[in-house]
Amino acid sequence: MTTARTLSGPAAAAATTDPRPPSRRTLVVLALCWLIVLFDGMDVNVYGAVMPRMLADTGLGLTPATAGRVGSWTTFGMLIGALVAGNLTDWTGRRPVLVGGTLLFSVGSALCAAAQGAEAFGLGRFVTGLGLGGVMPVCLSMVMEFAPGARAALTAGTLMTSYHVGGMLASVLGLTLADGSGWRPVFWVGAVPALVAVPLLLWLLPESPAVLLAKGHTAEARKLADRYGLRPPHETTAPPAGARARWHAALALLHGTGRRATPLLWAASFCGLLLVYGVSTWLPQLMRAAGYGPTSSVAFLFAVNAGGIVGMLVAGAVARRFGAARVSAVWFLLTAACALLLAVRLPLPLTYVVVTVTGIWLFSAQVMVYATVPTLYPAPQVSASLGWTTGVGRLGAVVGPALGGTVVAHGAGQWAFVTFAGAGLTGALAIHLAGKTPRHSGT
Repeated sequence: MTTARTLSGPAAAAATTDPRPPSRRTLVVLALCWLIVLFDGMDVNVYGAVMPRMLADTGLGLTPATAGRVGSWTTFGMLIGALVAGNLTDWTGRRPVLVGGTLLFSVGSALCAAAQGAEAFGLGRFVTGLGLGGVMPVCLSMVMEFAPGARAALTAGTLMTSYHVGGMLASVLGLTLADGSGWRPVFWVGAVPALVAVPLLLWLLPESPAVLLAKGHTAEARKLADRYGLRPPHETTAPPAGARARWHAALALLHGTGRRATPLLWAASFCGLLLVYGVSTWLPQLMRAAGYGPTSSVAFLFAVNAGGIVGMLVAGAVARRFGAARVSAVWFLLTAACALLLAVRLPLPLTYVVVTVTGIWLFSAQVMVYATVPTLYPAPQVSASLGWTTGVGRLGAVVGPALGGTVVAHGAGQWAFVTFAGAGLTGALAIHLAGKTPRHSGT
């Protein structure tokens, strides 16, 4: 979570109705963020894509239980990275954090490729997680700031599709490169961002005008905004940066109208990210344990991410009519139903359909949890609530891979789908109740 000042009042109203098309320079910024999130999605999903081959590599010494713990080390690294990135953004700005995060997850992937044992591989995944932790929120902040106001929601949704394109790319690498050359070259591909994306970021990516303004560089912020065709940034009251301010902001969320909504949102986010990272890590191996062939098992990861792209494009439009909390609850229920179907051995074509449909509900259910936040809190608390809802959710991301590994290690792979269904039902109940809590009375 970053603490840069945001637009409010007349400035915010103007931004959200700005009809101007994006400039060429702005499109470059959006394209760079799209590329970085693509690499993010590839690095998160590549572990699941090659896990069956890694478990078969006796020299590496990876077992199902160890593999689950390594998956949790990755997401624990992401949790730490996200917390550190917030303070680093206060001190250095968004651009250096994005460059540093990209370098770090590239180095982590290279460490994985060179690892000679499970512990060294786990260290590489932890380093990867540290880098990935701050990348997504920084990219989201950048596109929301640089996209014209009327197109901000569409642009953010488009950005999220790149994560799933990255997941599909990881599946392709697992089906092609790993098939002919083993799992190590796939992780060497994960080091490519350091060679390709980092130079492009250093060359083409500007700093955030809002961050420049928050640091007192008013003239530079307005000059940059003018260069990129943005409305001039305006200072508004914002909580001071730093860990103490974040802690006080979190405590404030547990009072007033947020007293009931906050724990429920945190529970829904926990369940949502448990599902996202548990499924992303274990789907190929679970499907292989269910009797599907190695090629089909990895292809299922491609299918679930393809469904995720559709879900990101559909959920926002549906939520505009029915409300984000209601859509999230229904999406969680549909995810649970699909997980129970996957616990049953189905014909291969039907299984592909179920996996793809699962992706439609699974990923966007979590995004709709975030979309619920602005409806439950006054404007000054929205940023803090989003940050803490995401942060607590990452604990679910830590639990998901380890939980899947424990179930698989005990030879009860199909029970993993039942466990995921339980998380879906719990998430549905939590976000439904959160949506029923009293709304804030003002901004």
